[in-house]
Amino acid sequence: MNKFSLNLCAEVLTNSFENNFSADSQLSYFFKKNKNIGKYERSLIAETYYNVIRNKSYLETLGATSNPFKLILVYLVKLQGRSVRDLSPHISEEDSLWLSEIKSVKLKDINLSKKLSLPEWFWLKLIRQYKEKLATQIANSLLLPAQLCIRVNTLKEKNRNKVISELKDTFNEEKEQISKTNLSPLGIKLPRGSYIQRLPLFLEGDIEVQDEGSQLLSYLVDPKRGHMVADFCAGAGGKTLAIASLMKNTGRIYSFDISGKRLDNLKIRLKRSGASNISIQRISSENDNKIKRLKEKFDRVLIDAPCTGFGTLRRNPDLKWKHSEKSLMELVDKQRNILKSASRLCKKKGLLIYATCSLLDEENELQVEKFLLENSNFKLLPKSVILKKYGIVIDEEKYLKLNPLKNDTDGFFGAVMEREN
Repeated sequence: MNKFSLNLCAEVLTNSFENNFSADSQLSYFFKKNKNIGKYERSLIAETYYNVIRNKSYLETLGATSNPFKLILVYLVKLQGRSVRDLSPHISEEDSLWLSEIKSVKLKDINLSKKLSLPEWFWLKLIRQYKEKLATQIANSLLLPAQLCIRVNTLKEKNRNKVISELKDTFNEEKEQISKTNLSPLGIKLPRGSYIQRLPLFLEGDIEVQDEGSQLLSYLVDPKRGHMVADFCAGAGGKTLAIASLMKNTGRIYSFDISGKRLDNLKIRLKRSGASNISIQRISSENDNKIKRLKEKFDRVLIDAPCTGFGTLRRNPDLKWKHSEKSLMELVDKQRNILKSASRLCKKKGLLIYATCSLLDEENELQVEKFLLENSNFKLLPKSVILKKYGIVIDEEKYLKLNPLKNDTDGFFGAVMEREN
């Protein structure tokens, strides 16, 4: 990195640390403001930016404090292996001397949570759930960047092989890195950083950006033609659109969310997708009157609950610095209330699907177990009963549990419950 790109990267990191915007939103806004930055430098800045955020705690322990410029320098010499001599023309003599001292530092007894750049409270929870060896492996997998994952939109009569062929023609130099996903029948992996937003495949709705784990949650809903389906926390609608595709544009999908901005994004995606069975519904809360009027009307109710998002740290590394044990407990209460309210939409013999993109059992198994204890009219269905119908074979656990280490997906949890009476 030259002096220009170093300073730009420090600037966007400073903005990211000072504001409450997501890391990707902050970077996107920065590039829109600085359109003069070339493609190569954009790529370099983005990669450095995300890697500094991923490893922030470790870099601070190595001696960078929380100064964004110094964090970048320590990242370059300690994690990338760059020499101080290479960087010297682009930094001050004082920084060169300081960096030379940092370069020679060897930390012997560093706290594992610092080395893995995780908040201590989150690290302790991972150890409790997975034991130290496996927790360490999972934590290391969260430090790696994720590939771009897309879903083929079958409403546009495209098949995966044909789309892969077209993508390989487009990204010829990187075609060997384009492949089918391991689990989802409609997923494709692309090299990270692939820019698809101007491709005809994307503009015409033939493909949608969606992590493989999120695609599997849509299959877990097991929607049938003619069903009434509720996507209770629809967000920007990735799963809504996938469910519409599985239903072949029949039946009706109600996409509920409290955020008008997220639903506006769904409207944009909806126009491209060709889906015509989706009703977008903004609600004020889980207790909105719209919800009460639709009691027991739905064959399927999907709750992709608001959560810490710790399963997505490969893509959203800043999330780990935005949560605490207190905010976790607040989310757990919110999830419980949403699950209770949304379950009332489910008709007899209908399915209630609870999901998060978290790795923590407080947000996952414990929520489901508590709900089942308090609602004897629901029973748990093993996820394999549903997924095998689609040729998706994962381990025999009763819940869908995915993580980057084991499945090379984001971390996801899913549980299917049937209303018996």
